[in-house]
Amino acid sequence: MKKIVHLPLDERPCNYDFPFKMFNKEEIKVVRPNQEDMGFKKEPGDIKKIHEFLLKETKDAYGLVISIDTLLFGGIVPSRSHFFEEDFLENRLKVLEKVKKENPKLIIHAYDLIMRTPQYNDDEEEPDYYRYSGRSIFEKGFLEHKKELGLASSTELKRLDQIVIEPRYLKDYLRRRNINTNLTLKSVDLVDQGIIDFLVIPQDDAAEFGWTAKDQVKVRTYIEKKNLQNKIFIYPGADEVGNILFARMANKIFNSQPKMYIKYPSITSGLIIPTLEDRFLDTSVKYQITAAGGVVVSSINEADMVVFVNAPSDWILPSSHQHVKHRGYTTQRNLVEFVEVMDYVINKLDKPVALVDLGFDNGGDIELVKMLNKKDLLLKLASYASWNIPCNTLGTAIAFGVSYLLFGRTIDHQSFLVHRFLEDVGYCSHTRYYIRENVVTNHGYNIYFVGEQRGIISKIVQEEIEKFIDTNLTTLKGKYEILDCFMPWVRTYEVGLEVRYIK
Repeated sequence: MKKIVHLPLDERPCNYDFPFKMFNKEEIKVVRPNQEDMGFKKEPGDIKKIHEFLLKETKDAYGLVISIDTLLFGGIVPSRSHFFEEDFLENRLKVLEKVKKENPKLIIHAYDLIMRTPQYNDDEEEPDYYRYSGRSIFEKGFLEHKKELGLASSTELKRLDQIVIEPRYLKDYLRRRNINTNLTLKSVDLVDQGIIDFLVIPQDDAAEFGWTAKDQVKVRTYIEKKNLQNKIFIYPGADEVGNILFARMANKIFNSQPKMYIKYPSITSGLIIPTLEDRFLDTSVKYQITAAGGVVVSSINEADMVVFVNAPSDWILPSSHQHVKHRGYTTQRNLVEFVEVMDYVINKLDKPVALVDLGFDNGGDIELVKMLNKKDLLLKLASYASWNIPCNTLGTAIAFGVSYLLFGRTIDHQSFLVHRFLEDVGYCSHTRYYIRENVVTNHGYNIYFVGEQRGIISKIVQEEIEKFIDTNLTTLKGKYEILDCFMPWVRTYEVGLEVRYIK
């Protein structure tokens, strides 16, 4: 048995539980910090206990999958609002040198986010002033970047001159960005020194232009200068990267490099630039397959697994807009052929299928999963995911597919597969909007606060998920049990589930 130590990005299930559920097996023992030491949303994790955990548990470990943001700041949200000085953070980073010195054979796979720039006014996960200045901060960075590149139109230049931001807010924001980016460069140095073996630098909520894009250029230039492109990947992402790095670590343990073929429902699906991302979808798919330790091949016949990537032909709608599909979903996307090929690959070729459902942002494509339900294909998939933004879905579905290739169709596998349908389709595509419109205000709450993690709202959520699944995904009826349903950050955006598959 190989021991892998995991320091997640935060305490939410997508970061704390997903890698554990996919890769904690007889052959691999996954060790995590106590969840209460991981913090809660804007409250950072206990850095002292986290460092003690790392120094203790890595001494006899095969590998370490680690979030640099948690190591330095105590989590993803605290990384956006801290007031630490750069030299103080550099000292925190030195714990990686210590664990490598104690265990020179330790394989370290790490990820270090380029700080996001949300495009809206909301301080729930940002500094307080983002409630009033968030959109202006984003616009200023976006338009200034375009101006620097000579790409801004006269209208955009006029808008840039009109933007007003309280100077102290912008100073605070840019100071933090600069410190965080400089620490990311220090992580690059650790790769150069052989302390970190593989590093992903994800862009959280990215755009083609702006503060995040400019920081990416700075980091990419530094990586190229040190000739580390094969050891450091930069692509859109955040909450899914732990899954991908576990897949890479597991493939290394089993000396595996799975061959994957990519299938889209439209000739242009791979050429769209997804919401909050900065590049073609196909580019991100190939990055994540490669980061997971796989290789992309050019035919189904040579593939160990076929990665079906559902996406429209042009742009992606929110999951709440499934009733107003445009031509990119209808005449320009051949969902029928997509499903028929999937059926053929599973039932005729007997090859595993990983379904990356990017039909909509923040939830599964109800039309697609109902078609799969009719053909009795849901529980025959190697993996499925469709939550949050496209990069999160990609990293979860691909890593889950790797887990299937290595460990097979166990009860744990089927439980997590059913979990994905319950959460990504049952909750994200249906129940979330139902409770927002019909439930929370009736109980004196709102979409940002539902009282408690396990209370009246979570009870109604579970009932509505079960009702939706039993009505629409009938092949799952009677084959699962929800052991726990809770609201991780006491809001409606995400749900936490414990699901058991019943044969």
